[in-house]
Amino acid sequence: PEVCLRLEVGPSAAVHSPLAVQNGFLHMLVHSYTAELFMSFLTNLGPFLEDEIIPEVIPMEIEVVDAKITLKDDSPRVYPTSPGPVPITLAVDHVVVKRRDDGVFYLTAPQGEGSPKQEKPVSVLQEQKAPAECVLAAPAAGTQGLQLKEVPELQRELQTMKLALAEANMDKARLLQEIRKYNPLFQL
Repeated sequence: PEVCLRLEVGPSAAVHSPLAVQNGFLHMLVHSYTAELFMSFLTNLGPFLEDEIIPEVIPMEIEVVDAKITLKDDSPRVYPTSPGPVPITLAVDHVVVKRRDDGVFYLTAPQGEGSPKQEKPVSVLQEQKAPAECVLAAPAAGTQGLQLKEVPELQRELQTMKLALAEANMDKARLLQEIRKYNPLFQL
């Protein structure tokens, strides 16, 4: 089957979470599912999801295995001669979405024999870790390496300076464009 649902309520649901005893626990498995959806379908889901009453948190686990969803843009074309947007296909090998007692949805990969187990979530914007060795500074009388603590701080400063330089270059380009509006022959 493509979709399986199981709802547990009562003392037997306590294995999943303390809140599941009262509100229940929903386990959903989507397997080998293929669908084509229009983008307008997704954008029009908003009114159905809005509610004036805060819903009860139901702990759940949604497992998606071997699914393929194709999104097609059905909005009116801006240019009639345009070939139109290319459909986007989302292929999911195996993903688990869990909702815990706090109401937050967690997107994880299944923990099996072949996959490494992670104890804590990993942030996408996590800073790169400094190398284990010391980085040597410019040769001086007493050549000393930078301490391990200084490397991330210097990397942060470098990133800040790069952003400031990019912003200054954008300001320069904008000002030149403004000047050329009034004087097209202006040269820098």
